[in-house]
Amino acid sequence: MTVGALIERSARRLRRARVFFGHGTGTARDEAAALVLHALRLPPDAGPPVYRRAVAAADAARAVALVTRRIRERMPSAYLTGVTWFAGIAFRVDPRVLIPRSPIAELIERGFTPWVDPARVARILDLGTGSGCIAIACAKVFPRAKVDAVDISADALEVAASNVRWHRLARRVRLIHSDHFSALGSATYDIIVANPPYVGARELRSLPLEYRHEPRVALAAGPVGLDSVTIILREAARHLKPRGLLVVEVGNTESAVRRFFRTLPFVWLEFARGGGGVFLLTREQLKAR
Repeated sequence: MTVGALIERSARRLRRARVFFGHGTGTARDEAAALVLHALRLPPDAGPPVYRRAVAAADAARAVALVTRRIRERMPSAYLTGVTWFAGIAFRVDPRVLIPRSPIAELIERGFTPWVDPARVARILDLGTGSGCIAIACAKVFPRAKVDAVDISADALEVAASNVRWHRLARRVRLIHSDHFSALGSATYDIIVANPPYVGARELRSLPLEYRHEPRVALAAGPVGLDSVTIILREAARHLKPRGLLVVEVGNTESAVRRFFRTLPFVWLEFARGGGGVFLLTREQLKAR
């Protein structure tokens, strides 16, 4: 059997099992490719020449076993491989952190233009850093900026620390154990980015089984999903510099945010690669509410 044939066979199994795709891959074939290439110790961006290679029986068995785990345990593939990608950068992940999948990656890749002047960005805050993906991606896009990466979970900060070391950014990315802004004192930033918990109680109960492997603290946000975003909107202004920018992902809670915070002039973003539920506000707009 070739690598390509093994991927197609695995994709058919995933489709029949009706597993949920949404933790870094969007189709059965992409998910199968991620699992098979990992099991065969091949690069995730392997091209057609690799797909034509024959697979040894022992290697094929290892790939089949990994796909079987994906189906039986409903565990997202990123946890099975231990690696995922965000903004074109590889990150280590495990069930202590949410799997990176935010559309904010596109905004980071563009240097937050046209909303900020990249040359003026000196300090960035990643609120609810999880694996550290947003903080590290920002540090790479803004090589002169200092980045504070905050999380309430000590377990998540351990994963983030491993990624900071892996990308050799310990001098510019500082990890802080904090409940939202509580440990930041009077620190101010040019950009605050947040991908906080935003899943309401009813939605949480209806999520596919794959989400049960992710830390509940990174998903659950009270009865309607607004517990965390309410704190952010209340306190962000005093941690932003003049003309500073707040970027927050609220996902499916967008309609509730619009309804509960009608006086705020949100700018809701659209993304070329899909996704939504991300808003922008400036310090001045927050202070004027």
